[in-house]
Amino acid sequence: MLLLNKKKYSFFKILKKKIEHSISQEIECMGEKNILRDAVEFSLFNGGKRLRPIIPILISKNLNKNFDVTKTALACEFFHTASLIADDLPCMDNEKFRRNKPSLHLKFNESTAILASYSLISSGYELLLKNSKELNKHLSVDQCNLILAKAIEIVSKYAGIHGATFGQFLDLFSKNYSYENICEIIHKKTISLFEISFLLGWMYGGGDLDKLDLVKQASFHFGMAFQIADDLDDFNEDLKKEKKINIAISLGKKLSKEYFNNEIIKLKDILKTLGLDKKPFNLITSFLEELA
Repeated sequence: MLLLNKKKYSFFKILKKKIEHSISQEIECMGEKNILRDAVEFSLFNGGKRLRPIIPILISKNLNKNFDVTKTALACEFFHTASLIADDLPCMDNEKFRRNKPSLHLKFNESTAILASYSLISSGYELLLKNSKELNKHLSVDQCNLILAKAIEIVSKYAGIHGATFGQFLDLFSKNYSYENICEIIHKKTISLFEISFLLGWMYGGGDLDKLDLVKQASFHFGMAFQIADDLDDFNEDLKKEKKINIAISLGKKLSKEYFNNEIIKLKDILKTLGLDKKPFNLITSFLEELA
């Protein structure tokens, strides 16, 4: 895995361990050990890159206000993991494996998997509330409440019917395989969760709320570049499976790489405007460039 094995990304490896330690602590807060809690734990420790929780932490570090966004980062991972559990279900994508391990509904059962997904969503909202209360060290009660209200609005929108939920619906049932429709599916299903990470990281890290539109634009270009790289990587496998929702298959490899480079250029321009073009955040942009 590039993110962990290259020396210049060793900072991410350290950060990943800290995130996973915090996840373990949060699992302990979920009450006594039982099968449902075990299912939640299995799904959270199923080998992910932790990009979505890393993003808010790196944004906070670049804002340099010493706001602790750990709980917000965990919330981003919880929302993402909940979506993966749902996507893998037999009634959805019917995936047997997730990162070379059995899908949650096969490791446990379908009912437990659905309930684990519900549990992660509700726990994600609870983490945002906890993080808002921690901001009282730096901000007024009114400011903290405003951030929490905006966070709830953002997650509800981008994880719900205007975002990832409808994206999955389109992925399952759309018969339109045009480039434009594929981009809409990707935006709603994948990019929307990156939007959550960027926007929440910016808000809870102490960023100027007037710049949220710019932050959203950055997250779009990041998410699109990430998905193009992922589709290029899956090109041969998706061709064998006759999978149509793949940008690289739709455009061809050469044009897809051109689109990828264009997204990176746009991303860098916005990150410079936001002051996020410095270490450690620019390492994640560098990682993204090397994916394709």
